Amino acid sequence: MTSHFPTTPVMRSFVTAGKFAAAGVFGAILLSAPVKAQEFIGILTGGTSGVYYPMGVAISKILTEKVKGSRPSVQATKASVENLVLLQQGKGEIAFTLGDSLAFAWEGNEEAGFKTKQTKLRGMAAIYPNFVQIVASKDSGIKTLADLKGKRLSVGAPKSGTELNARAILAAAGITYKDLGKIEYLPFGESVDLMKNRQLDATLQSAGLGVAAIRDLASSVAINVVEIPAAVVDKTGAPYIKGIIPKGTYTGQDTDVATAAVVNYLVTRSDLSDNAVYEMTKAIFDNLDELRSAHSAAKDIDIKKALEGMPVPMHPGAERYFKEHGVAK
Repeated sequence: MTSHFPTTPVMRSFVTAGKFAAAGVFGAILLSAPVKAQEFIGILTGGTSGVYYPMGVAISKILTEKVKGSRPSVQATKASVENLVLLQQGKGEIAFTLGDSLAFAWEGNEEAGFKTKQTKLRGMAAIYPNFVQIVASKDSGIKTLADLKGKRLSVGAPKSGTELNARAILAAAGITYKDLGKIEYLPFGESVDLMKNRQLDATLQSAGLGVAAIRDLASSVAINVVEIPAAVVDKTGAPYIKGIIPKGTYTGQDTDVATAAVVNYLVTRSDLSDNAVYEMTKAIFDNLDELRSAHSAAKDIDIKKALEGMPVPMHPGAERYFKEHGVAK
């Protein structure tokens, strides 16, 4: 169902007041009866053990409280690629996505999972960076990217944003899927379960720092967080940037670890009204403290960076909000 919620509908009815005997005429009284609109806002996230999902739950709570008449719902998905396809089909109003997936969607990159150009996508805001986090069990002996050869690795759901990241990073490191001993295409939580059962040596997860699945793994299995060297990030190219996973992010991680990062975005659809998207954007960015309480990754959301690197046109409603705050011209 397409959502439109710029103004609560007003039902107007004319009621005959009665007959004025002297004048012989009828009068009418206009009665206004406000009817609360059903404002369904589908929020497309990712797996429940990632970062998108708890962040989506927090946004749902904010919209419920701050956007009168809204009825948000949170949908767990395979994340970026699926979210963008669903959004193009009109099956959602807000979606989380990685920047590279968004760029591929806009250009209609079939290899990345987009059969046609996803022309209905519109930007809401850049949010926080995803860090490509490769975590191996200590028992596997994996300490470097080269050590992954011949090992069992999970790269995320097929053609998910995480899997696209995996392909790009491994290619820049001179590693193909054929070089691996076994490859699994699994969500974060399932990857961790296999590692706990010694059925998998490593997992690559693209998410905000402190992702629940890796925290869970590190609390029960001794791990190595594998470095992605600056040279590999440089070879990968845009939209990848250099990042750091600070020591102590996960149990047993005693040093800072260099890695790659990609910016996440919130996107919406071109056919939503300007006022609807304005109200959603305003609610989110006026209440960032609530998002930060939901997940530590949200601490990196900065209104001053909300338009940086957006691969698709901004929605006019979101743009209006940022113009009011001196971010957009």
